[in-house]
Amino acid sequence: MKTVKPISPSKQREVWGEAGIGPGRPELLREVNARRVLRLLRLLGPCSRADLARHSGLSAPTISDGIVYLQKRGFVEPVGPGPSSGGRPPSLLRFNTKLGYVAGADIGTSVIRVALADLNGTILGKWVGSTRSRSTPGRVAKLIAAGIRELQTQYRIPQEKLVSLGAGVPGITDVKAGIVLSAPILPSGWQAVRLAQLVEHGTGIPVTVENDVNLAAIGESWVGTARGVRNFVFLTIGTGVGAGVFINGRLYHGSDWAAGEIGYLYVPGTDEAPLSIGHPGSLESIIGARGIRRSWQKLCDGSRGTGRQKARYSNVSEIFDLAEKGDRRASMLLQQTARILADAITDVCVILNSSLIVLGGSVGSHPALLEATRRILEHNDFSRPQLALSILGGEAPLLGAIWLALKAAESILLPSAIDPSLSLASEDTPVIFQSFLGLPPSDLSS
Repeated sequence: MKTVKPISPSKQREVWGEAGIGPGRPELLREVNARRVLRLLRLLGPCSRADLARHSGLSAPTISDGIVYLQKRGFVEPVGPGPSSGGRPPSLLRFNTKLGYVAGADIGTSVIRVALADLNGTILGKWVGSTRSRSTPGRVAKLIAAGIRELQTQYRIPQEKLVSLGAGVPGITDVKAGIVLSAPILPSGWQAVRLAQLVEHGTGIPVTVENDVNLAAIGESWVGTARGVRNFVFLTIGTGVGAGVFINGRLYHGSDWAAGEIGYLYVPGTDEAPLSIGHPGSLESIIGARGIRRSWQKLCDGSRGTGRQKARYSNVSEIFDLAEKGDRRASMLLQQTARILADAITDVCVILNSSLIVLGGSVGSHPALLEATRRILEHNDFSRPQLALSILGGEAPLLGAIWLALKAAESILLPSAIDPSLSLASEDTPVIFQSFLGLPPSDLSS
């Protein structure tokens, strides 16, 4: 069983005082205690009231009061008797993960992926739909609704139990308004799209939308390479180039929701033109998949007997594989890409001082690119972050979408009377419906 430090009395006084909880606000104190009990129940798994009292530092009557509060709302269910130490076996309780369900959707350039999960974040099933023929906002919303209906039918989930949906889109997204401001990588018609509204109309459930790279960063923070790291950048390199930025454990959006659009970083030697939201930026045009393929074609053009090679090695991963085998032109291109990527990472880390850079995407996830970039960064006296590959791959945005849906589900199923700005947890961290992964929640540590 995991060990969790009881919250210290000084921390209790500090937090409860800030939240306006005291002798005159017993209902709020009851809510705070009930939430703490539920978090511990999620962390410890099936356990007894005595276990909860021992780990929380709360009194037995307070634990019982919290259990009653939660049972009335369906969050806690009995498991049966636990092991006895000689006396009467204790009754065990657990978090009811099937109180509701959430869904996640990842909107790509050619496919839409939808997943259904319980309140523990455990994915029950997935569905994939093609958008190659038409990926207008209306069509995408209908496909997401169709995928959810199919999963609901397959797993016999009634409509009233589907609580929330998180959706990722490859574009700048106003999360609060549910609007995709621009997604140039998708066909025309993806400017100022009220996507949350469209999908809610088709599914009948609350929807939260987010940039797909930000969702990938959330996924990496939740169950991936960046788990437990408070300051990191998830950098994806594929068709596009973008980043999800975590600062002090929180996803950073910026003032206009455009934080992390590093594909627009200037690369010396490229055209100096004003940023255009409908065109790839300087960095993306060089180290994005299309840019690398163009460079490869230029290296092969005019060289004897390379026409067949140029056609054969049109995939960036294959070009980098060729570099590992000692091909001169491929090695030159790999080093050029690593040099530009290392410069971009250095620029980012000089500003953010991130401790970790997680590389993902069809180009960024190649081990040869990571090693070549790492060797260049090692020459820096500082701004030398740890480099690591994503362990989630293409699943990262979908997992991030599930996390986002869990965050929304908490406020729907367990609305709080406490001012959110005074919450014990970060506004970007779901308090209860998130797998703890063995890490003690912040408000349970002294």
